[in-house]
Amino acid sequence: MRAVLLTLFCSAAALAVAQDLKIDRTGDSAVEAKFAAGGHIRMEICPGGIEVEGTDQPVLRVTPERDARVRIETFGDHADVRLSGCPNNNFRARIELPKSTELRVRMLAGQLDIDDVVGDKDVELSFGQLNIDAGKAADYARVDASVNSGAIDAELFDVHKGGLFRSFEQSGPGKYRLHAHVGAGQIELR
Repeated sequence: MRAVLLTLFCSAAALAVAQDLKIDRTGDSAVEAKFAAGGHIRMEICPGGIEVEGTDQPVLRVTPERDARVRIETFGDHADVRLSGCPNNNFRARIELPKSTELRVRMLAGQLDIDDVVGDKDVELSFGQLNIDAGKAADYARVDASVNSGAIDAELFDVHKGGLFRSFEQSGPGKYRLHAHVGAGQIELR
């Protein structure tokens, strides 16, 4: 009996490890990995124009417009995405992920658009424009947004502020958390 249980345990552990994946590629073609909805994704993204789009597919796909280094590492229901080595002039990329995803993004500069992603969002941009399609205000238990210098246009939460060190916080009946910060620039929550 112990031998059977030990065999089953080892098989399950081997299967779990087999699902983990590391990809490290440089180029301008799409890089993708299977990734189920409901997971947690952390991203570190180089400056540029970046579109993050939720889809109905169980795939995490990064498509740079020009040569860049894409690293994807998945482990269970977690994934790390790093986009680096990007050209300095008008670089663009599209990142597709399952709609139902907990998302954490850090980006130095540029424009970051996040659309059709349902779940917790923790997004920070040092310089530039951050646009988030937040869905419904009632979906959130806690929302906070801030800029050191710039503007917050959060029509969904009836907040419009501009200037230095602007922020707002709201609580609601939902289950998700939204944190958005821009050092210098603008936040639009719609």
